[in-house]
Amino acid sequence: VTDTTMRDAHQSLLATRMRTTDMLNVADAIAQRTPNLFSLEMWGGATFDTAMRFLRECPWERLRQLREKIPNILFQMLFRGSNAVGYSNYPDNVVAGFVKHAAESGMDIFRIFDSLNYLPNMRVAMEAVRDQPYALCEAAICYTGNITDPKRNKYSLDYYIKKAKELEKMGAHIIAIKDMAGLCRPAAASQLVKALRDVTDLPIHFHTHDSSGINAASVLQACDAGIDIVDLAIASMSGSTSQPNLNSVVGALDGHERDPQIDLRALNEISDYWDEVLEFYKPFDTSPRAGSAEVYEHEMPGGQFTNLKEQANAMGLGHRWPEIARTYAEVNQLFGDIIKVTPSSKVVGDMCMFLITRGIAPADVPSLKPGSVDFPESVIDMLAGGLGQPDGGWPADVQKAVLGNRKPTTQRPGELAEPVDLESVRAELSEKLGRPASEDDLYSHLMYPQVFADFQKFLATYDRLTGLPTTAFFYGLQVGEEVSIEIQSGKILFIKLIGINEPDAEGRRTIFYELNGMPRESQVIDQSRAPKNAVTRRKGDSKDPLQAVAPMPRMVTEVAVGVGHRVKA
Repeated sequence: VTDTTMRDAHQSLLATRMRTTDMLNVADAIAQRTPNLFSLEMWGGATFDTAMRFLRECPWERLRQLREKIPNILFQMLFRGSNAVGYSNYPDNVVAGFVKHAAESGMDIFRIFDSLNYLPNMRVAMEAVRDQPYALCEAAICYTGNITDPKRNKYSLDYYIKKAKELEKMGAHIIAIKDMAGLCRPAAASQLVKALRDVTDLPIHFHTHDSSGINAASVLQACDAGIDIVDLAIASMSGSTSQPNLNSVVGALDGHERDPQIDLRALNEISDYWDEVLEFYKPFDTSPRAGSAEVYEHEMPGGQFTNLKEQANAMGLGHRWPEIARTYAEVNQLFGDIIKVTPSSKVVGDMCMFLITRGIAPADVPSLKPGSVDFPESVIDMLAGGLGQPDGGWPADVQKAVLGNRKPTTQRPGELAEPVDLESVRAELSEKLGRPASEDDLYSHLMYPQVFADFQKFLATYDRLTGLPTTAFFYGLQVGEEVSIEIQSGKILFIKLIGINEPDAEGRRTIFYELNGMPRESQVIDQSRAPKNAVTRRKGDSKDPLQAVAPMPRMVTEVAVGVGHRVKA
């Protein structure tokens, strides 16, 4: 069993907002009480950029900190083939370098997939994993459609068998069935696993989502059919757009020949921990309250469903959700009934919202004058071949309407990207940072240049906030509330908020607090109340050799020299 709680579960339910500190707090219990887990999926996917963008954390530090706490269970990540952990194609040497650094930082299993099942996009990443001495290459086939429905013959049983055979030839150590939308019905799961079992001796790993509400049945059918590994989420983080319930499946298999031998009491106590932690993240929980057969109509992956619904609400279109869901399905057919998973699922969503807001029906797109409409860049890029090629190619009339005079390519996108001069980039980055750029810095920058730059700017302003309790990080302290913050091993600060006064004319508020029992006060600018022309004191820059930065706020009482005076160093 793979426990997805630390990656896909919170990515699907909580917009990927789970902080590292809440994972570390339960890490010892997981290591000591559930050692029979096959793996923990705890990295990759959307967690990489979200860590920097929203949580102000270094994703590499999360990996190493959890590795130190949990040395006895395999770690697993989701890797988007040539898209790595991003949303566009990266040069081959960047993909290979990222894999190498991740493996050296503690990653064991790389689940590699392509958002269109375009296998050439997976080759570089697969070869890079195989080059690492202790890494496992889990190559995934993305599942869509319904193999039990003869009318959906594009994605037939033979289609998946062919993909599995090709991935085995490409060097996969494990074959994964990646059912990212929860479309694999129980009967289909049984048929698919049996068919793959007949053509490969490699371990088979089944991943699904519980969007329909019945996918635990698919897991159990897969178990009876001979599956080797299944993805499940801890009880309090399961269901809906997350994975089926780990605790319940383990309980159901008690005494069964496929019993995974995981301590159910331990799972229930760990679930109780996550249940308490979930209270901190309620504002991010936009997942459906229960499973719905609607997923069989729109076929949205779990994470895409919550993201698109949140986007619709933000645009004031939440009341039109049924129409949006139908349009998403129609756009999928417009594109030729494609595999939909990040980033291709996002492109379908981009096109869906574009057409909805402009009153264009998907069926009318092929008849539009080529180049007459400014379609989203993501749509243009995908239909131009920027993500690779779907089986059967793109519909020519849709390509023409969207691309206009732009000529599409059928080459593998990675072949079109020039290799990055890594040492040159490292040198430039070191100059910007004012220190030697580490491997963490280099690959974070290569994946998300602006996100990484903003993260570094945040650190320069506020330093690391990973020690803050989650409630304080997201919501701040309430008057009278006290928190403890470990700033280094064995050094803990106790901070209690006493009061906050009203802002003055410049928007300054005085914060009254206790630090380790001693009264303190600080002035801060309330940006919501400060006038636009407010004058703020310049903060010292320790990287500037011409500035002498004081270690604490004080008053300058005397200036003993003037411009042009010579002083001894």
